[in-house]
Amino acid sequence: MKKIFFLRAALIAAIAAAGIAGTGSGARDSGAHYATGFETIERVEITLADLRASNEKIAMAHAALREMWTSHFREAGARFVPPRLVRHRGGARSACGVMRPNNAGYCPADNTIYFDEIFVAAQAKRAARELGTDGDMAAIGIIAHEVGHAVAIQLGYASRFTYQNESVADCLAGAFAEYADRTGSLEEGDVDEAFFAMASAADPTPQLTGDERRDRRILRAAAVMGHGTREQRTENFRRGLDGGAGACLDDFQQVS
Repeated sequence: MKKIFFLRAALIAAIAAAGIAGTGSGARDSGAHYATGFETIERVEITLADLRASNEKIAMAHAALREMWTSHFREAGARFVPPRLVRHRGGARSACGVMRPNNAGYCPADNTIYFDEIFVAAQAKRAARELGTDGDMAAIGIIAHEVGHAVAIQLGYASRFTYQNESVADCLAGAFAEYADRTGSLEEGDVDEAFFAMASAADPTPQLTGDERRDRRILRAAAVMGHGTREQRTENFRRGLDGGAGACLDDFQQVS
């Protein structure tokens, strides 16, 4: 069986200008919203069977996400335009520029989620290995997070601060898990997989310089321009899981 060895190397989202190591922000400046913003290296063995299984689960989850958010928007008196899914390996061109490899990102300019299929399958494989489950919710949560960006943007919610946008998307991913639970499609172990994925995708600890004034700037930038700490990401997801979409955005307060 053919095997693919995936080196997990998602990009650092911290602001280089503030003194935090980074890989550049060209794609981010173009308006794309990414699933994770950190860098770490880990060897994960992915087979073609793993890829097929992951892509099938992602397609099923995408259909469920379309159904959920179309219904929620309708109840809120709005219309949801479901984002397309485009899978790739090693990057893809979009209306937001070249989408990053080893990540997943939502481009609002063409209402499309681009995901590196090897990266996404590897997240499921890691969760399965660590938790002894099938790991699928770790991958599905990535897509649910990106759909969350589409939901928020289509309702007019957008902050100039990255963390505010990411916290809403994490919460809306949690709301999808709550919806899956209510509709009977949430499997045993799925919630643990989702929390594992959120914790794994936390921002790295900012690299401080020892200069008090500069370090304050670094910490301020990290607080507003990142995806969130381990505690923040899991807390934001839990807010949606416990309270549904209305806990994430006021537009859904009256949605059942």
